[in-house]
Amino acid sequence: MYWTMELANYLNDAPWPCTKAELIDFAYRTGTPFEVIENLQALEDDEEVYEGMEEIWPDFPSSSEFYYSDEDEY
Repeated sequence: MYWTMELANYLNDAPWPCTKAELIDFAYRTGTPFEVIENLQALEDDEEVYEGMEEIWPDFPSSSEFYYSDEDEY
């Protein structure tokens, strides 16, 4: 299983919190790439409720990692 920011973006509008089955259903209904569906199928726990992408991809970058805190750093 591998994730990229591009693949993770397909789940931005997922109905969080949700289970593995709900995520896979969402992915099929929204036409996400097959790689996203493969990654979701590789999740181990079928009954776990995921609160967000951070629980699926532990290395998911937070929004603070994308923005500069000081305008002089641009």
